Amino acid sequence: MPWMNNHRNPHQEPKGKKGQKAEASAVSRGFLPVCREDLRELQIRQPDFVYIIGDAYVDHPSFGPAIISRVLWSHGYTVAIVPQPDFRDKESVTVFGEPRLGFLVSAGNMDSMVNHYTAAKKHRSKDQYSPGGVMGKRPDRAAIVYCNLIRQTYKKTPVILGGIEASLRRLAHYDYWSDSMRRSILLESGADLISYGMGERSVLAIAKALAAGIPVQKMTDIPGTVCKVRSLTELSDYLLLPAYEKLLEEKKYYAKSFLIQYQNTDPFSGRRLAEEYSKNCYVVQNPASRPLTQEEMDKIYELPYTRTWHPMYDAAGGIPALSEVKFSLVSCRGCFGGCSFCALTFHQGRIVQARSRESLLKEARKMTEDTDFKGYIHDVGGPTADFRTPACEKQKTRGACPNRQCLFPEPCSNLKADHQDYLLLLRELRKLPKVKKVFIRSGIRFDYVLADKKSPFLEELCRYHVSGQLKVAPEHVSDPVLSCMGKPKHAVYTAFAGQYKKMNEKLQKKQYLVPYLMSSHPGSTMKEAVKLAEYCRDLGYMPEQVQDFYPTPSTISTCMYYTGLDPRTGQPVYVPRSLHEKELQRALIQYRNPGNRKLVKEALKLAGREDLIGFGPGCLIRPDAKDRPDAKKTGPKQKGQKTRSQKKTIRNVHRKKQER
Repeated sequence: MPWMNNHRNPHQEPKGKKGQKAEASAVSRGFLPVCREDLRELQIRQPDFVYIIGDAYVDHPSFGPAIISRVLWSHGYTVAIVPQPDFRDKESVTVFGEPRLGFLVSAGNMDSMVNHYTAAKKHRSKDQYSPGGVMGKRPDRAAIVYCNLIRQTYKKTPVILGGIEASLRRLAHYDYWSDSMRRSILLESGADLISYGMGERSVLAIAKALAAGIPVQKMTDIPGTVCKVRSLTELSDYLLLPAYEKLLEEKKYYAKSFLIQYQNTDPFSGRRLAEEYSKNCYVVQNPASRPLTQEEMDKIYELPYTRTWHPMYDAAGGIPALSEVKFSLVSCRGCFGGCSFCALTFHQGRIVQARSRESLLKEARKMTEDTDFKGYIHDVGGPTADFRTPACEKQKTRGACPNRQCLFPEPCSNLKADHQDYLLLLRELRKLPKVKKVFIRSGIRFDYVLADKKSPFLEELCRYHVSGQLKVAPEHVSDPVLSCMGKPKHAVYTAFAGQYKKMNEKLQKKQYLVPYLMSSHPGSTMKEAVKLAEYCRDLGYMPEQVQDFYPTPSTISTCMYYTGLDPRTGQPVYVPRSLHEKELQRALIQYRNPGNRKLVKEALKLAGREDLIGFGPGCLIRPDAKDRPDAKKTGPKQKGQKTRSQKKTIRNVHRKKQER
């Protein structure tokens, strides 16, 4: 990567006072500047951008701020990073002074609210993106807090907001944690622009415009950005969304608004959207940025990342999130799967962008030289591992269909289901020296595998890339619930499970299929939840963890949760809203857990399924001792005598301890 503006190469070895080698500084080891001493070493008086981020600084291409910073540096713009500033102190964002061009702000790789709270709104104990996993290094709603901190000192300096937290809140949205409709984060934060989605193109366009002296208020037409305007008179070709006041009046208006947003996420066919907040305040979303070409993606992932956390975190034990991706390869972006509960299509788009096999092999070879590499590549994938090309030829030039899905409810007739390129990549990775095993952990789309009738992908998957268990995501077994989820019918998963079993028998391998299941999704009544529990019973499977539906911003499912309507059809949808009902549905899936017995009993009674309480092979739980037909009435209990129910409780406690 060129380090521009005549700055000394940070990879150059520094020397001591007498020409002797000194201990290498972080910038000499390739890290970007995080303090004034780093700037002095790089001979930078004023950085072009100061980047405020909610994560610890990890210089790895799986971390968005690292990519954006490296891309800017590679084009001649200097970036200084302030990771996890003290959100209680406005001085914490002023450590570099005022940047020449502007501030960049990101809450981090995760939404700060999802990072802090479970679906049950309980505080999490660890932050995987903070030193040593310590919680409390970033505030709730970090993007808003950081922008407000900046504005306390720098009233007019351009502030550019990015990252997933801002991207999914770019227009008015339902907020699960406050249970309210909130304004665009652009207004709540005081930022000037939002760079939404994958921001490489938009942030470079913004940087170029700022460097040319164009006021940030005049940047109203950059693709992949959201801006504020006082009037719509100078805009052309836009769709007017329901005004914010309308969204507060009736929920149906939000369903209508979100459908329009969802239909206009494509960079080719998407229209400019405008949302009114008052007669002199509009938030305008420009069409998404064009997908990166393969050559562009290769260049971005081949920038000289150090691929580790900044050494200032060594004493704390580093950043836990890195361990999940350190020996993994990001092969693609985008997803045409279209799951209703996933925001990836809203953030990355439906058009799959992929790196070349040559680029991935180059990164893998570099990975094998790491002293911590044990011979295992943990993952080769992206949002969905086996997507390597756009769904069809049309998407390359005209974009994705606004009113049709590629895989739901059935694979489109134009879908190009082909694993050949992915297979070639996996084969070449397996041949690399020092590589013992290549795993696929991103998950595969099983309906896409079934749609591919030509390649031997399933055989090679089972033969080489599974370690005892393959995890896939059918999510549910009820077709009405699956329809709300945007997932294929249960019969499709059953067909895949059968083929997977036969293939492992053919290969003489004992490998199992582990389904990811979700409770409490819109559409799931208590009867549907019982059906899922019965499936687990018949399968002989009790998941250790169950994902409760989490209403995160900007998903179809969250729109259903808030409005009670499917925005695609306008039809009412049953929604489990109370935390107790969510608890009941989750407990049903884990009915074998003794601690869930009371909840399971309550759920079965509510569903009218007390037939599942008994001693038969199909029963989920046994009746209480007092309700058993053979229960005998006995006299007062003698001193030291234990009842059968007491003994049973003791056995359950003992079993629970063993499980731990």
